[in-house]
Amino acid sequence: MKIYENIGFLNDLTAYWLVKSEPEAYAWAQLVKDRKTAWTGVRNFAARNNLRAMKKGDLICFYHSVEEKSIVGLARVEKEAYPDPTAGEGDWSAVDLVPVKALARPVALAQIKADTILREMPLVRIGRLSVSPVTSAQFSRLMALSGTTV
Repeated sequence: MKIYENIGFLNDLTAYWLVKSEPEAYAWAQLVKDRKTAWTGVRNFAARNNLRAMKKGDLICFYHSVEEKSIVGLARVEKEAYPDPTAGEGDWSAVDLVPVKALARPVALAQIKADTILREMPLVRIGRLSVSPVTSAQFSRLMALSGTTV
């Protein structure tokens, strides 16, 4: 399902990221239904720093963890980092995400691990990191594997 026909703002400054979610906790379909969400609850310093590095317009690969283990959709950063309202204490951040489109075909973790371009992704190397950067070459390869145009 396409949410936006043409996102029309990609440029050399666009960065790419991956966020992981257990579908039982918050699935891609829920983001599509909600049309916007605050990405809260991140309690890992490296992941928090990645949230803080996100800029409005950056593209997000939405990954279903646990059983599916696949990238299933693309989202966009709508609002840059702000204090996480779910944090009782500590210096934690959140960002707002909006859906862009579902991938034409999900890209499974097994495909990512087998691919020479993708196997260096933090998703593979640092499996417990819930928010991680994606290089432009990795993003292009993911879109090719998924049959998705941006």
